[in-house]
Amino acid sequence: MLRARKPGLDLTSATIPRHWLAGSAVATQIANGLNLLFPAGERFFVRSVNHFLDRLGDAQRAEVRGFFGQEGSHARAHEQDAERLRAQGYAIDAFLATYQRWSFDVLEKLCPPELNLAATAAAEHFTAIMAEGALARGTLALAHPEMQRLLLWHAAEEIEHKHVAFDVLQVVNPSRALRVAGLALATANLLTWWLAATLMLLRQDGVSLADARRELRGMRARTPDEGPILRRVFARGIREYVRRDFHPRQSDNYALARAYLVQAGLEAAHA
Repeated sequence: MLRARKPGLDLTSATIPRHWLAGSAVATQIANGLNLLFPAGERFFVRSVNHFLDRLGDAQRAEVRGFFGQEGSHARAHEQDAERLRAQGYAIDAFLATYQRWSFDVLEKLCPPELNLAATAAAEHFTAIMAEGALARGTLALAHPEMQRLLLWHAAEEIEHKHVAFDVLQVVNPSRALRVAGLALATANLLTWWLAATLMLLRQDGVSLADARRELRGMRARTPDEGPILRRVFARGIREYVRRDFHPRQSDNYALARAYLVQAGLEAAHA
């Protein structure tokens, strides 16, 4: 059964440096840019699924409530991390207000509820791929320990519940056309806002677009097996998701999540 855990994080600016990922402004702000999207994004996901709660059976409704608990915990943790950014001098509130208006006043109100649910299911697939990368390939090995704990806990629970929104979508409307439309919306939305958040933060660090490109090329040269985000997350995610027989459980990476949760003391080894 899905349950929300409390990792006991200390996300204060006094303990975490500005450039907490490998000492790199670019790598850090790419990660921070995504992290800023989580609080509103997680709440959008919860609201999109909750809209159809009365269409579900008791067992599925119980699993959905566990999903709600995990997503709520993630949103609150990333709000604490946003406070760290404010304390470090980053002006993020105007960006966040615009992003939240888009999420709740535009997407949620203007798109049909089934499309919002389909976009949620697709976005959960992308986050599960990123979670797998964090847990399996050590992409956070050079992160500050507290940020590493935040993101690996989040990653493990994302893998645990990666199927929930998709299963609700299958009950509500299993149309492949709707599923692909949700994928298109999720892809465009995530790419646009992640890029905008990253550029906003880099600009405040005094890093130009040209400087960022040079540093990214250097990072890729040092880790050629890692590949760019567009390929290892988005291209892979789209390729998998458009298959007629796709289901999130086909990627059996649950053992990765469990291994981390046990190692972090968030799950009993015998459970």
